[in-house]
Amino acid sequence: MRERHTPHPRIATGDAASANHASRQFYSPRGDSCFVTAIRVAFSFLLLCLAATACVRLRPHSEEDYVGPVIPPAVPSETTAPTTEPAKAAAVPTTGTLQLTVPEAILLALENNHGMRIQRFGPPLSRLNEAIARAAFDPVVTAGASYSRTRTRSEDPVSGDTVRTTTERTQGNIGISTFLPTGTDVSIGLSTSRSDTDPGPANNTSRGQLSVTQSLLRGFGLDVNLASLRQARLDTQRSQYELRGYAESLIAQVEETYWDYALAQEQIRIVTDSLNLALDQLRETQERVQVGKLAPTELAAAEAEVASRRESLINARSTLATTRLRLLRLINPASPNLWDRPIELLDRPEPIEAELDAVEEHVKVALLMRPDLNQARLAIQGSDLTLVQTRNGLLPRLDLFITLGGTGYADSFSGSVRGEDSRSYEGTVGFNFDYPIGNRAPQARHQRALISRDQLEEALQNTRQLVEVDVRSAYIEVTRAKEQVAATSATRRAQEEKLRSETEKFRVGKSTSLQVAQAQRDLLSAQIDEVRSRAAYLKALVELYRLEGSLLERRGIQAPGRQPVADLPPRRTGW
Repeated sequence: MRERHTPHPRIATGDAASANHASRQFYSPRGDSCFVTAIRVAFSFLLLCLAATACVRLRPHSEEDYVGPVIPPAVPSETTAPTTEPAKAAAVPTTGTLQLTVPEAILLALENNHGMRIQRFGPPLSRLNEAIARAAFDPVVTAGASYSRTRTRSEDPVSGDTVRTTTERTQGNIGISTFLPTGTDVSIGLSTSRSDTDPGPANNTSRGQLSVTQSLLRGFGLDVNLASLRQARLDTQRSQYELRGYAESLIAQVEETYWDYALAQEQIRIVTDSLNLALDQLRETQERVQVGKLAPTELAAAEAEVASRRESLINARSTLATTRLRLLRLINPASPNLWDRPIELLDRPEPIEAELDAVEEHVKVALLMRPDLNQARLAIQGSDLTLVQTRNGLLPRLDLFITLGGTGYADSFSGSVRGEDSRSYEGTVGFNFDYPIGNRAPQARHQRALISRDQLEEALQNTRQLVEVDVRSAYIEVTRAKEQVAATSATRRAQEEKLRSETEKFRVGKSTSLQVAQAQRDLLSAQIDEVRSRAAYLKALVELYRLEGSLLERRGIQAPGRQPVADLPPRRTGW
């Protein structure tokens, strides 16, 4: 005797009347169409989410991160597409003397400097954090399948026959879920199973379910759920301002080192001329001593002056060599023998006529354009996002959930989807609530966020004050350096006249070689001071433009972070 096969898992035992009653209870032609429609809607939603996800592409590198010469806006046409390819410096030979102007040195540094290359990775890395934060709202597809086979053997208690039963079960499921910025969890799933028992007919069960959970207090709203994504975007902006600040600092270093190298070359020229002058004076003194017009003791001063000039020439050559190394490291041109490559400067340290505005105007520009100030403002905006999260975290959790489902039964998969033999529907609505007694951890996090916000506001005010001091001090230095150029030029002319006078008196016997040597030393010092003051004036201008945040615009360089960040109104303290 064999076991009686159960035609439906929901009807384990009973007569035909009870079976028919169950069938009437779950069967409805209208319900059948609703169930099939629900399944179609579920699959349509699944395909739509997959298509939307497939269109998303990660773009860590963006034209917004470009640092280089200003690119004029391209005019698109039907035959040529606009390009955002960064402009590059003109190609320079890899061997021979490197001839440089200031703009060429700047472009080489922006393109080849290793530090600049490292800084360029900052915005792309931060932009990938945006993608990670945005992934919290990406739909998640789940799927699974399983197969099992069971064999049982039993003895019929009535007839004593051995009953063998083989059951094969196949299960599969597919679903998609997503979290919406409103604080809503939505999931749609379809599962099916087939049970085939030998002996007996096969059973197929298909079930579709829609579940929606909405946060009503904690976790509710766009502000709190989008805070992480907005914070990631602020981090990207901060990295762009950091890149801008580094670019300004690099350009300033290149220009200052360029003028230092030009100054070292001028010092060598001046010291060499002074050495030749001292040698001429020594020869003239030796001739006068030989003819008896001067005492031999006069040779000591002339010889000491020649030795001093040679010592100064050695120091000047050493300064030139070390400055050349610093300039080569900054611009880093492609070359097989980088450190041995000579440099020829095409721009000379001649003073330029730069009419400065009032110092208050430079301060206003700095308060708008300084990258560190804009980074501080973005940090305050980030702290406001943290406050949104911690303030929402003080609320209890209260979630509303709704679950709608339907199950169909038949002897085939397509029949179970249509519910040919039987079907059932269910709906569930409820609430979940939780709130920790004391709520100390969320309160502590909120208080910490409040204190951090106040600290960042104080840091911003301190930075603003430091920026004003920097700009005003640099403005004073530019004014001083400009006046110093005129003063050192007048001193050099006076020292030239003094040396000419002492030389004439020495030739007529009214001066000594010591006095002539002192006049030569004074002229050398005046000539070096004049060249140094010119270089100092040019470097002071560069430093002023860097400290006010306008150096890139003045040099025709495009970089991210050009738009200033607006100040937020101060928060009322009292935490």
